[in-house]
Amino acid sequence: QVQLVESGGGLVQAGGSLRLSCATSGRTVSSYVMGWIRQVAGKEREFVAAISRSGLIYYADSVKGRFTISRDNAKNMVYLQINSLKPEDTAVYYCAAARTVVLTPGGYDYWGQGTQVTVSS
Repeated sequence: QVQLVESGGGLVQAGGSLRLSCATSGRTVSSYVMGWIRQVAGKEREFVAAISRSGLIYYADSVKGRFTISRDNAKNMVYLQINSLKPEDTAVYYCAAARTVVLTPGGYDYWGQGTQVTVSS
């Protein structure tokens, strides 16, 4: 059973930073492709970033240069560092796991409950 629990969201001013964390069960981090997906209220989910089992990293064009995905296999944790936050980054951010590298939300097999990020202007 793969379990994912996000934390670290909150209310932040534009230009600020947040680090989102995803606690995973067992050896999920080293066994799966780990991704972050976000969803703006009323819109479809949007791929943000992913890290493969070998450490390859992928970002959506909209977040390149501002978001950094990382993982700690020993702690079974995945992180998303978000810098230079913009109001349009306001969304629920989900941690997700997939068996292969996918850059679309539909390809992920397991999901956390999400953490809300709100950026004020």
